[in-house]
Amino acid sequence: MAPWVYFSLFMTQYALAGKMKIVEEPNTFGLNNPFLAQGSRLQPKASPSAASGPTHLHRLAGKCFSFIESMYKYEFCPFHNITQHEQSFRWNAYSGILGIWQEWEIVNNTFTGMWMRDGDACGGRNRQTKVLLTCGGSSKLARVSEPSTCVYSLTFETPLVCHPHSLLVYPTLSGKLQKEWDEAEQARYEGLITEQGYNNLLRDIFEDAGFLKSQRVKVKPDVTGPSKPHESLQKCNEEFQKQTKEIERLRALLTQHNVPLESNTYEVKSHVSVTVQSQYQRGDTGLIVDLL
Repeated sequence: MAPWVYFSLFMTQYALAGKMKIVEEPNTFGLNNPFLAQGSRLQPKASPSAASGPTHLHRLAGKCFSFIESMYKYEFCPFHNITQHEQSFRWNAYSGILGIWQEWEIVNNTFTGMWMRDGDACGGRNRQTKVLLTCGGSSKLARVSEPSTCVYSLTFETPLVCHPHSLLVYPTLSGKLQKEWDEAEQARYEGLITEQGYNNLLRDIFEDAGFLKSQRVKVKPDVTGPSKPHESLQKCNEEFQKQTKEIERLRALLTQHNVPLESNTYEVKSHVSVTVQSQYQRGDTGLIVDLL
């Protein structure tokens, strides 16, 4: 075969090799991977709550633990989020957020689980996950299940919860909140509050400690009203002085025109009284002031 034929075949193979496309394993694990295009990154709907609960568990913050089951990889980042990633080379392989850290589940003075909420949309609601903490030789995700649609359950094993008192709530509270709990306990024992009232007091304590997200309705302060009692009294005195001067001016005016004071006073009072009564009958629910 002529040399130019070999050269032609070589150049053809080289050109084809230059057009070959190498498919790499998708790197979409974790939240907001910087190597992905902005439109492909996971978009959280809320910010995680601050780390709370037993201080010895705070060392898990900033770490992530993976678990692969079937075609999915799960990543649990304590006090941050939980994500799910489909292990597939499909161009539209699923990656989503199953929940963002929000609050603890507390039962009988024990931290029984971590709630991750506000995950990706799932029908008419958001995905959420409850993480159960169990004793284990090393920190790792052990099991994943979906007990109900869009609600997931993860079991996280760690030696940090092997001590029988490691998940107790009372020792993690400040001295002030422990005192409030003691007082609530005593009030329940003496029958001064109901069981529901006791549970409400406990929830307030847990919210103040940052273990639960607050459900209290914040009332906006009335900035138009007096802020201090002495300011209200001072304003009242000023108005009284103004009214006194106005009465003196009117008395002088009546005297100047030789108008009897008592008869005119009666007429003015009668007019005001009828006006107030008629306004009330038209639907004004204010107080009826008897000016006579």
